[in-house]
Amino acid sequence: MNLDLVLASRASRLAFGISESLGGARLSILIFHRVLALPDPLLPGEVDAKQFDRLMRLVARAFNVLTLGEAIAHLVRGCLPPRSLVITFDDGYADNARVALPILRQHGLKATLFVSTGFLNGGRMWNDTVIEALRNATVSHADLGEFGLESQSLATLADRRAAMNALLPRIKYRPLAERETALRTLIARLKPSSLPDDLMMSSDQVRQLRGAGMEIGAHTVNHPILTSLPAAQAWNEIVQGREQLAATIDHPVDVMAYPNGVPGRDFDATHVEMLKRMGFRGAVTTAPGVARVGDDPFQLPRFSPWDRPLWRWAARLLLNQRRIHFDSVRAGEASGLAPGD
Repeated sequence: MNLDLVLASRASRLAFGISESLGGARLSILIFHRVLALPDPLLPGEVDAKQFDRLMRLVARAFNVLTLGEAIAHLVRGCLPPRSLVITFDDGYADNARVALPILRQHGLKATLFVSTGFLNGGRMWNDTVIEALRNATVSHADLGEFGLESQSLATLADRRAAMNALLPRIKYRPLAERETALRTLIARLKPSSLPDDLMMSSDQVRQLRGAGMEIGAHTVNHPILTSLPAAQAWNEIVQGREQLAATIDHPVDVMAYPNGVPGRDFDATHVEMLKRMGFRGAVTTAPGVARVGDDPFQLPRFSPWDRPLWRWAARLLLNQRRIHFDSVRAGEASGLAPGD
């Protein structure tokens, strides 16, 4: 066993000791998006296969891994097992099936994957259009005044990464129609040589994941910021996404991840109530922290494992054990949204 794994295992055991001393089991939920076959210099923050394998080796050694549906059932019954953890993936990237699934199976692990159905079978998410247009841009400078930016150099990889980091937050919160207009403008400015159509899953890959014992969860159709939509449109996004997934896998879909997922900003009490009326069992946010018995199963926090050294990731998990959903509770209270509502 290498030193990094030894240190990570010790940090994990310390986290469990802290959890028990605080009283009651905690539920850690990991959030991933992509698992790249190889590192991508344009996306240094994305986990690659080698790093994911190391993380999953630690998870398999140290945690009691559940699907989200299983974890919610334990939370509701008040009998959460010790060292409980859920592995989740958002959006529906094809590399979840191609790269992540074999690693999960190698370590005997299961996961919950939240799929936005509007991008299946050749679609592309808006953020990937930005990223890939910059990657494949055929111009060395671009006028991005429509996005509140000055003329941007694209001569180097660092230039393109800087442009990406500046553009993404300027487009994310635009209404869907405005977002599409912005993407068309960006493509016209950057003149990319090509844009990929194989980043997202096919319906067959969704079925493959389900057949391998993974849980499939809803993530709307088009991944909108729910608070930016009229209530009826938000309802349709959730319902249609759920129905399309259920038809694809021939199985009920009863868990969800809120797109973008910040409580009070990206979703609010209206959307929590929608999910309850639709018969969902629970949902996850992107608020940091861990959950415990008594927390609202429709506002569960998640933990993002960005640290590259394994021992640092485990140490941050230790600190996360002490947060117990405080940040998401505060965010909810600020918007009239609190656990248990």
